[in-house]
Amino acid sequence: MENQAKEMAKIAYHALNEKKAEDIKIIEIGTISVIADYFIIAHGNSPAQVDAMVDSVQEELAKSGYETKRVEGVKSCGWVLMDYGDVVIHIFSKEDRLFYDLERIWRDGKEVDTALF
Repeated sequence: MENQAKEMAKIAYHALNEKKAEDIKIIEIGTISVIADYFIIAHGNSPAQVDAMVDSVQEELAKSGYETKRVEGVKSCGWVLMDYGDVVIHIFSKEDRLFYDLERIWRDGKEVDTALF
């Protein structure tokens, strides 16, 4: 399961990076929570970019056989949560990301070095 979650995180990271997502963070939370193995947090600079980021993640993960369990939020709003079970992806507007500050809330998790991806 761990390798599958890591593979999903890599695919999502590259899909976000392709759409020029800002400040992509991957936090390994599996040792501190049963919610998921990884949280991925990124933001876009416009509603259109957030929309493109969500679509890109869904398309790339679907190509690899991973279907979303649930999507919360509206792409045009400031926060979209994409639940893939072992991987939860948070795509924010810049303002909402600063407001909710998930990195602070999940600071006990281990940040993954995306240079390894």
